[in-house]
This record gives sequence, C-alpha cells and structure tokens, in this order.
Amino acid sequence: MGPPGKRDEGWFTSLYAAEYAHIVRYGLRRMADGDASAELAQEVFVVAWRRRDEVPDRSLPWLYGVARRLLANQWRARRGAPDFLPITDVDLARVAGSSGADVTVGVADVRAALAVLSELDQEILRLVGWEELTVSEAAKVLGCTRAAAAVRLHRARRRLAEAMSDRPIHARRSMLATIREDL
Repeated sequence: MGPPGKRDEGWFTSLYAAEYAHIVRYGLRRMADGDASAELAQEVFVVAWRRRDEVPDRSLPWLYGVARRLLANQWRARRGAPDFLPITDVDLARVAGSSGADVTVGVADVRAALAVLSELDQEILRLVGWEELTVSEAAKVLGCTRAAAAVRLHRARRRLAEAMSDRPIHARRSMLATIREDL
C-alpha cells in the first residue's frame, strides 16, 4: 500500500480505468445480466474509494474479493425469493441446434458440470481458470492460505472431472477440450 496522500482522485481514476473491465467480466461470468454486472462493478469501486488506504498495489485480487462478498450478500438477500433459471444465449443456441452446436454443447455441458459442484469449488475454478489468478491471488480473494487454496483447487478439479465423467463420451471429449481452454 502506498501512503494515504497518494490515494487521491488521480490514483482512483487510474485504478478504475485499469480494472473496471476485469470486474465487469467477473460479474458477467457469474450473472446473466450485463447491467447487473456493471452495477456490481460500480459497487466494487465505491468500496475501493471508501477503503482506498487498504487497497494493495496489486489491486485486482482485492477487488475480486470485494465483488465476491457483494455477490454473496446479494444471493443471501434473494434466498427467500422464488428461484428462477435465466436462459442464456448458450442455452438458446443449444436448444436451437445452431451450426456451432457441437462447440455450444461442450460449453453448456461444462457449465452444467460446474453447476453440480459446490459454490466454493465453482469459485476457485473460476478464479484460476477464468480470472487467470495465481493460486496465491485466489487465496487472497477467498480469504484463506495459499496451501488451502491449492488443496481446494485440486479437489475442485477432481470433482469437475468426476461430474463430467457422468456425461456421454462424445460430450466428454468436447468438454475436456473446453476445460483445457478455460482452465
């Protein structure tokens, strides 16, 4: 962390410009709505401004941690609300049987396999695979030690492989190719 005097509007503007797109993509991968993802990013940066003296120089894992906690708060608040299943473009393409159906089926199957995992397993896989964080950075986001994050990642990858092995062989091959690309 730098001295508090350097955490002025210029610092915040450069932080915002450098990391905003990463936070929006983080939200998009966890929510179906682009507007909700942009709103999440705005909330993350409100917290970053309020707590600017606590933001480390390598700020992205810290910002992901804030986003993760904000999403958890939203999900807890909606717990009493009726469940709904958003229809994503991937699901529509799969149902419609578009020309790229084989690729789409693989992505949809990976998402389906991820959905049967616990939230913590999903999160460690997303942080390392989609957000491209190191295990140490993912540990900061999750609020645990590097060793604990490494164990969680290992177990989550094993559980994902098991969830995918329950699928038909041709779907499994396309999923494995997709997972290698995503993770």
